Amino acid sequence: MVEDQLVERNIKDLGVLEVMSRLPRHLFVPDYLGHKSYGQHPLPIGHHQTISQPYAQAVMTQALRLTGNERVLEIGTGSGYQTALLAELSAHVFTIERLKPLGQRAKTLLEKLGYTNINYRFCDGTYGWQNMGPYDAILFAAGSPEMPKALVDQLAMNGRLVGPVGPEGAQQLVMLTRTEAGISKKELGDCNFVPLIGKFGHPPCGGANEQKPF
Repeated sequence: MVEDQLVERNIKDLGVLEVMSRLPRHLFVPDYLGHKSYGQHPLPIGHHQTISQPYAQAVMTQALRLTGNERVLEIGTGSGYQTALLAELSAHVFTIERLKPLGQRAKTLLEKLGYTNINYRFCDGTYGWQNMGPYDAILFAAGSPEMPKALVDQLAMNGRLVGPVGPEGAQQLVMLTRTEAGISKKELGDCNFVPLIGKFGHPPCGGANEQKPF
């Protein structure tokens, strides 16, 4: 996976490559999909959600330029694989999942694997986690019609925010950086992610109310 999907496609961050070479990706997908977990495709993990393909996760993580000292906010715990990757490469991860059964399952697995530098919350992640910010890095792995302002506001100086932005089928992976001169923007390429549901993302199906942060 690392040689064929990452190195060959210009993933150069040695930390990202090292962690992804040993992180047991098959543990983060349903048992019946374990044999497909290292392939070049997203996989369903329940609740109409997916685990992104390895290359997409590597691109987003590499863009954050983690050195091991950062406080990182993750929107969408999902399977927990990306959470583990961030936890390996930073000082502390604050992760939010709006679907509590999915988030609890990931939390149980991550704790079983020995991660102690992760805080969890189950609510609408598009609000961010303001009282624990600001953050050196923020990542969301679901498509938002525009960059959620609440997340931009929680970036620390020189902080990086990465996530897919745009309509379904025409998303761009975007990185914002907070600088002394303001917010700079860089597009990292085309992508296609499941919708980011929440107050500052896509509305939930049927107009149901999302759980706000407490």
